[in-house]
Amino acid sequence: MPSKKETVELRGRDDAQLQADLEAAHHALFNLRFQAATRQLADVSQIAKARRRVARARTLLRERAILAEVEAARSAAAQSE
Repeated sequence: MPSKKETVELRGRDDAQLQADLEAAHHALFNLRFQAATRQLADVSQIAKARRRVARARTLLRERAILAEVEAARSAAAQSE
């Protein structure tokens, strides 16, 4: 489980930084899977940790997208009144 400090740090990043983190996590996950397939990976728990990093980044990006949609709908509703 990530520490609160790590979670706060991730939430403090902007969308571009989160997207870059997501791409880096995907790349790391690919490399870890490749190492596991060739029996070069000593600590297989790193794969699960990388998957969680990907999930965290995707979750934060999706939360922000949903909030943006809600705000757009609210502003459109307010303007139509």
